[in-house]
Amino acid sequence: MRIIYLFLFLSIAIILPAQRKKKNTEVPTATSSEERWKGYQQRLQLEESSLVKNIPFKNVGPTVMSGRVVDLEVDPADPSHFYVAYASGSLWETKNNGTSFEPRFDNQIVMTIGDIAVDWTNNILYVGSGENNSSRSSYSGFGMFKSTDNGDSWENIGLTETHHIGRILIHPTNPNTLWVGALGHLYSENSERGVFKSTDGGATWNKTLFINNRTGIIDMIMHPENSNVIIAAAWEKDRKAWNFEEAGAGTAIYRSEDGGNTWNEIADSSGFPDTNGTGRIGLAFAPSDANIVYAILDNQDRREKDDDDEDQELTKDQLRTMSNQQFLALENSAINSFLDNNGFPQNYNAVDIKMDVEEGKVKPIDLVIYTEDANSLLFDTPVKGGEMYRSNDAGKTWAKTHEDYIESMIFSYGYYFGQVRVDGQDPNVIYTMGVPIVRSDDGGKTFKSINEDNVHVDHHALWINPNDPRHLILGNDGGVYVSFDTGATWINCNSPSVGQFYSIAVDMEEPYNVYGGLQDNGVWKGPSNYTYSRGWYQEGRYPYERLMGGDGMQVAVDTRDNATVYTGYQFGNYFRLNTQTGERKYITPRHTLGDSPYRWNWEAPITLSSHNQDIVYFGSNRFHRSMDMGENFETLSEDLTLGGKKGDVSYGTLTTISESPTRFGLIYVGSDDGLIHRSDDVGDSWTNITNELPSNFWVSTVVASQHSEGRVYASLNGYRWDNFEPLVYRSDNYGKNWKDISGNLPDEPINVVKEDPVNENIIYIGTDHGVYVSMDGGSSYHAFAQGLPNTPVHDLIVHPREKDLVLGTHGRGIYIGNVALIQQMNDEILAKTIHAFPMEEITASTRWGSKTWTWGDVIEPTTSVNFYSNSKANGKIEIIYKDEVVSSKDISADNGLNIVEISLETDSSFKELLNDEQKEKYKEAENGDFHLVAGEYTVRITLGDTNVETPLTIKKPRERPGRKE
Repeated sequence: MRIIYLFLFLSIAIILPAQRKKKNTEVPTATSSEERWKGYQQRLQLEESSLVKNIPFKNVGPTVMSGRVVDLEVDPADPSHFYVAYASGSLWETKNNGTSFEPRFDNQIVMTIGDIAVDWTNNILYVGSGENNSSRSSYSGFGMFKSTDNGDSWENIGLTETHHIGRILIHPTNPNTLWVGALGHLYSENSERGVFKSTDGGATWNKTLFINNRTGIIDMIMHPENSNVIIAAAWEKDRKAWNFEEAGAGTAIYRSEDGGNTWNEIADSSGFPDTNGTGRIGLAFAPSDANIVYAILDNQDRREKDDDDEDQELTKDQLRTMSNQQFLALENSAINSFLDNNGFPQNYNAVDIKMDVEEGKVKPIDLVIYTEDANSLLFDTPVKGGEMYRSNDAGKTWAKTHEDYIESMIFSYGYYFGQVRVDGQDPNVIYTMGVPIVRSDDGGKTFKSINEDNVHVDHHALWINPNDPRHLILGNDGGVYVSFDTGATWINCNSPSVGQFYSIAVDMEEPYNVYGGLQDNGVWKGPSNYTYSRGWYQEGRYPYERLMGGDGMQVAVDTRDNATVYTGYQFGNYFRLNTQTGERKYITPRHTLGDSPYRWNWEAPITLSSHNQDIVYFGSNRFHRSMDMGENFETLSEDLTLGGKKGDVSYGTLTTISESPTRFGLIYVGSDDGLIHRSDDVGDSWTNITNELPSNFWVSTVVASQHSEGRVYASLNGYRWDNFEPLVYRSDNYGKNWKDISGNLPDEPINVVKEDPVNENIIYIGTDHGVYVSMDGGSSYHAFAQGLPNTPVHDLIVHPREKDLVLGTHGRGIYIGNVALIQQMNDEILAKTIHAFPMEEITASTRWGSKTWTWGDVIEPTTSVNFYSNSKANGKIEIIYKDEVVSSKDISADNGLNIVEISLETDSSFKELLNDEQKEKYKEAENGDFHLVAGEYTVRITLGDTNVETPLTIKKPRERPGRKE
């Protein structure tokens, strides 16, 4: 399918830097689906013509923590066969009950999924692209996709501006009739949202329900016995980088009684909430009683005041409105108790705070502000939260099933959940998914958790076997789980590498380790030479080690001991760890009572000085420096952002920090609201160098050059505006002026730019759909492709010793590819017809041609021939010994770098070229083959009329030392 796309769109012009318009508008505009499609064709063309497409990448896991599942579809005839949709990790299929999986949706324009549906009778797969959980990294899709060959090929069947698909329904007897509930854009308003119906298998669509430009359809269900009755959950929301309104007046339940052609909103008198706090809704019919419907609601209305609050000595609500005089009249014990209960450092006490209040330095409300960071507000906001409603008349009227609040289920972020399922045989047994998964056996009156010890939290998908309700399949932020005892115990099915990395780091061990922070799966460390194996179940220890919990964030490793690690979880909660001793110290600096609280990004930046790794640089909205490994921090700057915006998301924060490797104290920082600053004096003073750059874009990276003191790179990201332009710049004069170096990059938001540590002309770019390299300083780019799905690349780093490019993807774990050949590329090599790179020496073995075990594979010796060709051409590779060709292989060379594996096998005539001593020892291998022996060879590469030669050395086999006689 990719080849067809390529030839259809070869005429699309490459977008050159001069054609890119710098946007200085207040609000960057959303990228249209037409522009995105052109960008996809451009990506395919870059892959096809790439000089580096043959550089292989290997996935090095990890798998044990998995990644976010959004949907499951199970074969009704064989429950061991099912499909799993991951938020940004593609569609996977298992035919052995989750023991192993195969990917089915890897190389489309997008990999993100909101919902899937299967026509099991006709073996047709549907993917509704674009995750529906509206999270920080819920990537936009490109409409609906259809496959009639089990995912070997896919057809895009429209709805390309919907961005996020909530639900797909297939008619039970007429599979050409489909309904799609679409959410629309996440960060911008648009009209392609609502309910869409097709009667020709997706060839055409008719929008049958539209509420407004901020309201889409998050869920939709069909009556089990009457396909004309469909119920849809509309959800009004508005997400911005600084605020998320996750409820609104447009949220409601709609019913159709004519197969989704017309719709009626259920009446205000139905019993279902109808306020501006009505948030996300999940729906489910009871299969055994079609009149019963359940709805799980995220109710964002505030709770009524608890009478117990009045009994407390001192509360946050009291402090919000308390006068100075009232505060000074409080008992010291009440103030100290408040300080203890809210985690104030020990240096704060009632006596000193009262003195500060008397002197006007502090107000009572400052004690509240001090405690309310972004992380606490995520969990402590007093909303009503999850509520379960039941209808006994197929959705016409509703009643809440419980009296009390369902505590600790979805907290304040119910937008992330909203799924309910009903047992196929008992309509009073229901499951709903939040932070834990809970079950009710009494129709929603009471609930109990079935989140067992080995089960991750944050649940999004559940299948209940209609024939055996003990059999459950569960999907959450930690992958796939199977239970055969109604959730009493669970089997973990996490073999796919689908981790969602935010950041990546390496150390200097041998072999080196990789580190990274993952979405909702903590911070992990593991070996760079990891190969997936189930052997760890037997060995008792998984090769990767978890260092932190929560949402794992940025990592900085002290390479002097490869044991001291700085990392943490969301909103700047960072620690200094020692991975050998287990020592852990919380290092996040706190503001002073009375001052404005620091604003920490979800992924707060931290880095160590390469000149002295005792020095730690850390960013909130201000710049913090520690000279003693985080024991003490100085806050050296004023606010280095535009000052934040009113909202419920931490914003106006620093996102990236980089110090020049060539000059101590030359530091750059970037912010989420589009500013870049430079310090020339280790952070003591700062200069705004944003000047010529587009405004209001998220600064995803700023990187100081390793080769030129005045050179600095910056990438900007418009994802949070639904703007997908590739914005990357270079300055050669410390940021005084910037040059657009986006070259021929397609329309894909850029997450990271890095300079090669060896070759200053080489730049690596990670985008929401892949990774690119420029070998001419950013004038043109080539796509990496071999072994890589089109997954978001959030971070990358080149290991300075091993010359490995390490990719942290947000959906498919970590990939590593060696870039030593690329680092050698220069104008002289590029001008040649053929260039052969030096070959590695090989050590011969007496085991060549024999089996590792009686039941094992034969050891067949090979080596790699690496060369550059300036055109596609057919030819051959020959191994020459004493002027005789002893081995030959026909090849088809690509334009660019070629990595060809050749055999070290020869034939029996090779013996005639050996000296007498060698002839005496030479014999055929165990499997009857003949192999080359230790010696000096020449490898000749011939393409057309041109050839080039390079030496090959095969060393003698290693000999065991003799025993003493």
